[in-house]
Amino acid sequence: MKGLFRKLVAITTCVVMTASLAACGSEGGGAASQAASSSAPAATENADNAAAAGSTVDNADIKIGVSIWSSTDVLGSQCKLILDEAAKALGVQVQYVDQGHVSEKVTASVEQLAAAGCQGIIICNSSDTEMTSAIKTCNDNKVYLAQFFRIISEENSADIYQAAVDSPYFVGAVHENEPENGEKLVNILLEKGDRDIGLIGWEQGDATWLGRLAGYTAGVDKWNEAHPDDQAKLSEPQYAGTSSEGGSKAAEALMSADPNIDALIPAGGGGDPLQGAIAAVERAGKTDSIDIVSTDFLPDLGERLENGSMAGESGGHYCDPLFAFMMVYNAIKGNYTGFEGSFNEVSFPYLYVSSAEDYADYEKYFVNQLPYTDDELVEMSNQSLDDLKATAAKLSIEDAAARAGQ
Repeated sequence: MKGLFRKLVAITTCVVMTASLAACGSEGGGAASQAASSSAPAATENADNAAAAGSTVDNADIKIGVSIWSSTDVLGSQCKLILDEAAKALGVQVQYVDQGHVSEKVTASVEQLAAAGCQGIIICNSSDTEMTSAIKTCNDNKVYLAQFFRIISEENSADIYQAAVDSPYFVGAVHENEPENGEKLVNILLEKGDRDIGLIGWEQGDATWLGRLAGYTAGVDKWNEAHPDDQAKLSEPQYAGTSSEGGSKAAEALMSADPNIDALIPAGGGGDPLQGAIAAVERAGKTDSIDIVSTDFLPDLGERLENGSMAGESGGHYCDPLFAFMMVYNAIKGNYTGFEGSFNEVSFPYLYVSSAEDYADYEKYFVNQLPYTDDELVEMSNQSLDDLKATAAKLSIEDAAARAGQ
């Protein structure tokens, strides 16, 4: 298959040589048990790989846990790739647990990683409420914690936000500007002439989903205010979970309920719901009449932008968890301190593409190669928190190209 996934696998095989995965998940097995890496072998292999790469960093006694919805779907596998490379460059162990954004599995994953001896954990939770348990577990076990792709809402979850502020182990959160993301995507559709837009979410109450929803809504409201004679509408959201089948069923339901629908926004969920939605539109023979935009780059996005099955997409943000990883790493090393009484935020940019030409530039610097070398990852690990924030904020295709000397 031509596209991102095979290229990522090729990079993984030829360059990363990461620690082998072993069954180590939540009780009952499933995706979580198949996605977590073993402990001692990972330590030895990561240290050996770091030495082979010429790294002077040896942190074989450090283990960082990753609680993620999936380490094998489109976006999750990209995240795992860059995290494995960082672990190799820094000579640390990394252990994954896939929790599927199921609340009880999310909270259990933190307990599991703490029990496995992780000194730090990064987490992509599905709702703010899960962070109450996650923060308590990390406080009780003296384990550092950082969020990726997420931030606790100070407005909607004030008590949980305060618990994070009061914690000496909550390092901070790395997140994107989701309302801005939603508004930019819906504007791509509006500018293409779409006025009847179907909406597919993944989980009700998910903070990231709610942020994107606010952006889609704001974009349509602004359009309607400026164009009283050319009104657009958004459907009520259909929820797909994080599976391709869910995305397919949601798209079918929207098309059945409204035969005049001319656009779909599968809001996210790792990429699989988008693939299901595209397949449903193709089966219905409506590729030419329904434009689709989404978040989380697909493996074959360049081809889909060219053939019209995708109208635009935001993504390229798989390095987001890298910065949470660096924050936790520095906390473990004692380089970052004084977390109690503050809430550290790292803002991470989306990349936007709406043509095959746009994607070709992204592919060159983010797919055919990773946007950071091992030397740059080691250098990043030595940055102050303020400098790390600045490094995150400036990541772009242009930035990656400049550092690659192109």
